[in-house]
Amino acid sequence: MPKIRYNNMNDASTDHSVQEFRQWRKERKGKKKDLSFRVPNVPPDIEYLHANRRDATITWIGHSTFLIQYEGLNLVTDPVWAKRMGLDPRLGEPGIAIGDMPPVDVVLISHSHYDHLHLASIRKLYREETTVIVPAGLRAKMVGKGFSNSIELNWWEEAVIGGAKITFVPAQHWTRRTPFDTNTSHWGGYVLEPAGHAQFRDGEEPVKGEEPALYFAGDSGYFPGFKEIGSRFDIDVAMIPIGAYEPEWFMATQHVNPEQALQAFLDVRADKMIPMHYGTFRLADDTPREALDRMEAERVRLGIKAERIQVLKHGETLRVNKSSFT
Repeated sequence: MPKIRYNNMNDASTDHSVQEFRQWRKERKGKKKDLSFRVPNVPPDIEYLHANRRDATITWIGHSTFLIQYEGLNLVTDPVWAKRMGLDPRLGEPGIAIGDMPPVDVVLISHSHYDHLHLASIRKLYREETTVIVPAGLRAKMVGKGFSNSIELNWWEEAVIGGAKITFVPAQHWTRRTPFDTNTSHWGGYVLEPAGHAQFRDGEEPVKGEEPALYFAGDSGYFPGFKEIGSRFDIDVAMIPIGAYEPEWFMATQHVNPEQALQAFLDVRADKMIPMHYGTFRLADDTPREALDRMEAERVRLGIKAERIQVLKHGETLRVNKSSFT
């Protein structure tokens, strides 16, 4: 039976030829980059995070890994505590040591790339009560690796766990872990709402829940799906990638640049944005300092208020109770 192959909206292609890979490597050798900047770490409030079951919080671990506390649940996005990615070492220590994490109720996986799906990290977090949510096409792999309480979702499908409704939403990307499984599982992001918080479309009034709605974008190039997500949900906080975009002629279809990240933020109509996917692994030729500087310059150009962009340090916790947005 042939394997299912997943596609992007409008069949946008992320394929690259061997010649293009060689051209990128050739260009990289001629670039001189200042790699001295590191994302700062702050000591996490471990005692508070273990005790908290009331406040909605977002704590940046690094890269695309967040501890999200929501509706009494501890959720972790794309958990990666790896010390290196391929031959490149991690650029900074995780914001919370994996042994200091509070018990994890839900693991959210955006796609199967190694910098987002790190099995050893999940294994250390997983317990009998943990639910792993993955894109369509990945459940069998996760169950085979011992994560029996795994469910998979297609775009726009949802799961309700405790008091949280979790919807899998589109992204523009691709997947591969071996030479033989390209795009055999899907990719996307997640929207978290209180269970019972109604979706809405343009022209309708949103129904406000007790907790803010959160959007975790996963990995994505810029695409029309951001506007569709913004039309379907009343998002308060958006976690959006800003790194791994250079060279742009190579990366544009799969990774937004900082300017596109801010446009995606406006498209999804969120109140606040947390940048991610920078400063942990050197996956492309851009640097964390360049990504932050370009984002800040574009924020000023667009007239976005500074307080709407929440640049977290590793280990820093942002409390995002609904009162923060009223």
